[in-house]
Amino acid sequence: MSLINKMLQDLDARAGQPGAAPLPDDVRLPPAAEPRAPWLRGALAGGALAAVAVAGVVGWRALGESPAPVVASVAAPSVAPVAMPATAPVQVLDVAPPAPLPAAPEPEPEPEPGPQPQALPPKPRKEIVRTQAPRKPAAPAVVNGRTETAPQRVENAYRHALLVLEDGRVTEAIASLQAALKLDPRHEPSRQTLVGLLIEAKRPDEAMRQLQTALALDAGQPSMAMLLARLQLEQGGPAIETLMRTLPHAAGNGDYHAFLAGVLQREGRHREAAGHYQAGLRTAPRHGVWWMGLGISLQAEKRDPEAAAAFQQAQASGALSPELQAFVERRLRQLGR
Repeated sequence: MSLINKMLQDLDARAGQPGAAPLPDDVRLPPAAEPRAPWLRGALAGGALAAVAVAGVVGWRALGESPAPVVASVAAPSVAPVAMPATAPVQVLDVAPPAPLPAAPEPEPEPEPGPQPQALPPKPRKEIVRTQAPRKPAAPAVVNGRTETAPQRVENAYRHALLVLEDGRVTEAIASLQAALKLDPRHEPSRQTLVGLLIEAKRPDEAMRQLQTALALDAGQPSMAMLLARLQLEQGGPAIETLMRTLPHAAGNGDYHAFLAGVLQREGRHREAAGHYQAGLRTAPRHGVWWMGLGISLQAEKRDPEAAAAFQQAQASGALSPELQAFVERRLRQLGR
């Protein structure tokens, strides 16, 4: 049994205490057993997040149960050859000097310039791609003469927490887990273990902050969202909003849909609740408690024939406790079935 699953079951067992959602007038559940013993030790040592199988817990209480710039190159126009006029020859005038001067040599005409070389087109501009420099990993630390990388420091802090927890040093374990999460906020085993310890220590506000941080980093954690919503229900927090944020990541998770259905039903939102019960039942067609929850919401919506069919399915599942079986039979009598 996973740590999150156990915590949800423990919280559900406490729901019968003052402040919890009351059962319907004609349903009374037997007191839940509390095998509290070494669950924490075994569960924490595993540190794995398993699927939560507690959907419909809130419904149970409300019902009776608990996401190349193109650079254009323009060529310069060709330059046409330009004809330069030839220089006219210099005429020598006959003068009557004492001695005739020799005629100045006729200057040779300047050659006509040939075609000028065509200007080369400018080279296309190269696109400059700026790449972000890779993030440097955290510098290793030297601990007791040994060099430890950041992941090693996280793992060592987590293991230290488990070791001191074996000796019952809960405060030291919590501090060690918090240190591990400062090094790596995404270290799930540390987060799960810390949440479990905070709940056991009756520090729900801190536990909720840890769960909110985990979901802010990764909303795709349905089990964490369910646990946060369960705590929020006890504290009067926004449980439905929490569940709705993670709903896109819970496709095909019947437990999640039924859990959300129970919370919606508790708020009187029966049409939405019925839809989520039906989504949950598509994954577990013989879940008697979910059929019962569906029947209650359908009856509240004045859909009596459908409600009666849902109660009959709950009755035929063979999975209801004697108290719930009697509750379903009374509802069927009310519906004339």
